Amino acid sequence: MRALPGGSAARSALVRGSPVLLAVVVSAAVSGCQKSSDPGPDRPASSVSSGAGAVFLAVDECSSRGRASFAEVPCTSERAAARVVARHDGRVADGPECPPRTDFVLHISENRPSVDEDGNGEVPRGYACMRNLEEPHPGDPGGGGGPRTIVGDCVYGAGETEVRETACDGSGAKAPEYRVTVAVTDRSLCPAATELYVTLDGGKPVGCAVRV
Repeated sequence: MRALPGGSAARSALVRGSPVLLAVVVSAAVSGCQKSSDPGPDRPASSVSSGAGAVFLAVDECSSRGRASFAEVPCTSERAAARVVARHDGRVADGPECPPRTDFVLHISENRPSVDEDGNGEVPRGYACMRNLEEPHPGDPGGGGGPRTIVGDCVYGAGETEVRETACDGSGAKAPEYRVTVAVTDRSLCPAATELYVTLDGGKPVGCAVRV
C-alpha cells in the first residue's frame, strides 16, 4: 500500500482470483490488503453450480464451501456455509462496494452453464458479497480479513510505505502494529494521537490509526 502525500498511509483492496471457464466460475476474495493501485495476487479459481432460484446466488441465499467449489444450496442445508449479503452484476472495480462486514467475495464469470437464471444459457458476470453463517468472521472489525479495511481493523508494516491487515487479537501470522480508530473525510480531522493515515473506501476515505 502506498503512502498518501505528506504522511504514511495504506489502502485496502480486494484480493482477486483468476477466472477459469468451468460451468460458472468464481474466485473467493479473502483476507489481506494489497497495494492501493495494484491488483492482488491471483488465487485459485473455484467452480460454482447454480441452484434453482430465479437469480443465481441472490441476496439472502446461501452457498456451500469446499476446497475447490462453491454451490448454491438452501440455507437450511447442512452444507450451507455462507449467506449472500449483497449481489451485483459486473466487475467489483466498477460496481458498488460490499458491506463493511463482508467476510469474502465470490467473483462470478460469465459463461454458459447447463442451469442458469432464466433459461437462456447464461449467467451474467458479477460478484456476491458473502458472510459466513458461523464464526470466524474475518470481515468483522479486528478480524484480520475481509475485502475492506474498516474502523476497528489492525494493520502491520509490510514495507517502507506499505501495511497489511492482520487480526487485532494477535492470532494472525503477523502481530498488529496499528489500529484504525475512526474514519473521517479528511486527514486534518483525525485526532492528534493519529500516527498512521489509512485510505479507506466509502464516504469517509481516511482512516486514523494509532499504535497498539
